[in-house]
Amino acid sequence: MIRLGAGRLGRVVAMGAHCDDIAIGAGGTLLTLCRARPGVRVDALVLTGGGGEREQEERAALAAFCPGADLRLTVLKLPDGRMPAHWEEAKAAVEELRGRSEPELVLAPRTDDAHQDHRALAKLTTTAFRDHLVLGYEIVKWDGDLGRPAAYQPLSPETAELKAGLLQEHYPSQRHRPWYDREAFLGLARIRGIECHARYAEAFAVTKLTLDLGD
Repeated sequence: MIRLGAGRLGRVVAMGAHCDDIAIGAGGTLLTLCRARPGVRVDALVLTGGGGEREQEERAALAAFCPGADLRLTVLKLPDGRMPAHWEEAKAAVEELRGRSEPELVLAPRTDDAHQDHRALAKLTTTAFRDHLVLGYEIVKWDGDLGRPAAYQPLSPETAELKAGLLQEHYPSQRHRPWYDREAFLGLARIRGIECHARYAEAFAVTKLTLDLGD
């Protein structure tokens, strides 16, 4: 398995269309990253769920998924499932975040995600963060849109179990969903782990990557 390190990593941007997207898609990666780099700044943006129970869940969850980080979270109130109709508002929010952040890493949905809200945010992300490493996370769901990822973050068994537990603990509003359970989260992590010679992993799509292999 080919490995490339991230080098200096002091600022991260994480974006989700819905509360819990970031935690489902990249929760294990955030746990791994924040534990290894105390004080790392994480600017997080969620486009829907603001002002209610979902925002409260998200704030508690991301605080747990980003231990020791300088976490700055914004949760907006755009309507769930209507992102293309609110393109200008979503674009303004992403551009505002870009204007006040210069991250080494951006975590966002995949551009080929089957959910229209995820896909819309992914397209905005690659437009606003043109000169940044953008990793597109995956979210298991009934659409069956999981593909062949290009990048993997191995997770220790402890981290994979912690991620599954935190998802159950901090998002009680989602427990009624038939796919929202420990088996689904660990099952996908196990498959991605097999693909990168690890026990567990999270996987990401990469649309564009610039190498710096010189001095």
